[in-house]
Amino acid sequence: MNAMDVKRRTIPGVRVGQVSFVWRPWLVGVTLLLTAAAFLVFCLSIAVGDFPIGLSRVMATIVGRGEQVDEFVVMDLRMPRALAGLVVGIALGVSGAITQSVARNPLASPDILGITGGAGAAAVCLVTVSGGTAAAVLSTVGLSAAALAGGLGTGLLVYTLAWRRGIDGFRLILIGLAVSAVMEAITTWLLASADIRDVARAQAWLVGSLDNRSWDEVRLALWCTVLLMTVVACVAFQFKPMHLGDDIAAGLGVRHSRVRAVLLLCAVLLAAAAVSVAGPVPFVALVAPQVAMRLARCPTPPLVASGLVGAVLLIGADLIARAALPVTLPVGVVTAAVGGPFLVYLLVRANLR
Repeated sequence: MNAMDVKRRTIPGVRVGQVSFVWRPWLVGVTLLLTAAAFLVFCLSIAVGDFPIGLSRVMATIVGRGEQVDEFVVMDLRMPRALAGLVVGIALGVSGAITQSVARNPLASPDILGITGGAGAAAVCLVTVSGGTAAAVLSTVGLSAAALAGGLGTGLLVYTLAWRRGIDGFRLILIGLAVSAVMEAITTWLLASADIRDVARAQAWLVGSLDNRSWDEVRLALWCTVLLMTVVACVAFQFKPMHLGDDIAAGLGVRHSRVRAVLLLCAVLLAAAAVSVAGPVPFVALVAPQVAMRLARCPTPPLVASGLVGAVLLIGADLIARAALPVTLPVGVVTAAVGGPFLVYLLVRANLR
């Protein structure tokens, strides 16, 4: 192999000041296409409904040039639901990409690790234990805050139990499965012992739904997601060398334990923020990183592409649930129908290796 062949096979790099990164044209192209797809399904989600609105009118209303009737339908009635789907999909996709990269296992997602289960259990506890004063409790404490606290507490519990001079992916998944089973048992016990009216309210939320989202709920999740994504972006450059192993990363000056802990904390909070808005929507955090990894042809799940795939998957599932089926269903039913076979595919593929 001569010098010209080596030069052709070398991956191009870009350096801007003290920051350097690898230029991957295919990944950039896939990310741009996913961005366009996410924007398209976002606009379609707003356009479809009992009062259909054309895509051109939707886009004009979003930029502030729509008619007064369109502004009411788009901005007041449909925008919170569509924006909730976008934010929740991105948060779940990025959260799943982080957990799968840290654990180095495609099965490591907030669903499997019990994070969404813990958030759901905390929210159900708030709804059911309050009994007849549920409305007062929800107005003062907030279902979103309860889900955030529950997801954070469960994530810290799983991380603490899995820590043995470092994090092993296989041990992390096993402990996550055990904690998830405990959270599901707690949720079932709360539902079995609660008032039937509170059970109906909690059960509708547990399936995973974007119905009747309010601007307050969307703003909380949006600000949490933006803040956490900023932290992830700052730490992501230090996380890249850790794919080569902790010893090599330490040799390059990366404090791998601290970086891993920060990223896992961000993943837990992203998943909890998503659950606080839409409930524990299943399988989005599991499927999105794997689909993004295959589309981008990357050895590990790309963070930005995973978030965009999560948004496309969740908003698309919501469109199918309320417009393409004879009966309107919660979005969690559709994502479970898609994610269940994909989980079986991952298990079969892992056994064939």
